[in-house]
Amino acid sequence: MKVVLINPYEIGRQPFGLAEPAAWLTRAGCAVHCLDLTLQRLEPEVLRDARVVAIYVAMHTATRIAVAAIPRVRAIAPQAHLCVYGLYAPMNEKLLRGLGVQTVLGGEVEPALVSLVERLRAGDGRVQTEPVVNLSRIEFMTPDRRALPPLARYAHLQLPDGGRKTVGFTEGSRGCKHRCRHCPVVPVYQGKFRVIPVDVVMADVRQQVAAGAQHISFGDPDFLNGPTHARKIVNAVHAEFPDITYDATIKIQHVINHAELLPELKATGCLFITAAVESVDDRVLELLAKNHTNADFARAVALTRAAGIALAPTFVAFTPWTTLEGYIALLKRLLELDLVESVPPIQLAIRLLLPRGSLLLALPDVQDYIGAFDSRLLGYPWNNPDARVDRLQLAVQEWVAQSEAENLSRREIFARIWGLAHAAQGVDAPLLAELGMGMPIPRLSEPWYCCAEPTHQQLQGF
Repeated sequence: MKVVLINPYEIGRQPFGLAEPAAWLTRAGCAVHCLDLTLQRLEPEVLRDARVVAIYVAMHTATRIAVAAIPRVRAIAPQAHLCVYGLYAPMNEKLLRGLGVQTVLGGEVEPALVSLVERLRAGDGRVQTEPVVNLSRIEFMTPDRRALPPLARYAHLQLPDGGRKTVGFTEGSRGCKHRCRHCPVVPVYQGKFRVIPVDVVMADVRQQVAAGAQHISFGDPDFLNGPTHARKIVNAVHAEFPDITYDATIKIQHVINHAELLPELKATGCLFITAAVESVDDRVLELLAKNHTNADFARAVALTRAAGIALAPTFVAFTPWTTLEGYIALLKRLLELDLVESVPPIQLAIRLLLPRGSLLLALPDVQDYIGAFDSRLLGYPWNNPDARVDRLQLAVQEWVAQSEAENLSRREIFARIWGLAHAAQGVDAPLLAELGMGMPIPRLSEPWYCCAEPTHQQLQGF
């Protein structure tokens, strides 16, 4: 049976979310083909005789692209059973089924994908019998990356000295032990996480190093959900490949609570840590249930710097509770902590996403701001009580898109945002000095974000 797995978008990474299901489906006797819409088009010759087309939606942006692509997939392959799987599939189940999707899967999806093809072989493909969300422990296999584009075509690591490295991408765990209210992992995993055996991770790293990887990006929602497991992974990688560097995503809370591990991470090749700081307003952090404070943010910066690891903070800069004063406070905080060069400018434009299932929807504070669910946005629209804040968000988003297209530096982009924020408040922006900008850090060529507006090219590229 021919199965086509499609990745709409995943921050320029060769997707584990296609490679792991590909291994399971190949073992089940399927002929698996992969299409990555970040690098390829929907190829009619690949789709026309497919029995199953399964689209992977790990991110909000990916889901919006998938929704736009589904009519084209159905037109090319009307005979195919259409499945959408991944983190954002269950929360958009109603919309997806309305578009003709027959199977919707989230969580540990691999057994369900195999069950689906076995049902189709038996002639029963009418009604989904697999659970929409499966959180059972599964047997992980070495991901099968043979049908994916080569690593050299994906995002690369940019070094401060102008050098670059080919990047591999893998996962050491799925899900998350924490329940941050705005996080898309929580509605599916509900505070659970699943470790991927070290030998499977190592086999995946090994095959990517053989394919040219010089740096590994770990895609776990939080690499230190299982600190002992994480240590085993990085020490195994370093023992076999001492020249390989890596990055990981770690909560501010975990950076502080496991500060004793930072020297070990540095010694095993960790170049930078991505941390979802989200805000420097303690009230907003409490509403988001982040379990850290603005002061904790500064503490984490000091700890990582002392260990020689760069911290790359991410933010949800615009929320219903954001004020102009609060946004300027965020910019000032980045200057105080010498972090301007450490923050992708898109992070200063991110607007809070409220998808179906978000824990934030239970807060009375949120109900006062939201409108009816918008299927185009895949979320509940909201307006800030101060219209100037919403206008500022649009201005920052437009400027970031324009300036990145012009290849401006992070400090040049920041300077303009600084001016826009103060102009929105009706005051002159203080002059910026070089102090506070910080030094460039290692970073991936495609910045981390999950809920920005898809580009026209992304929506039309298939």
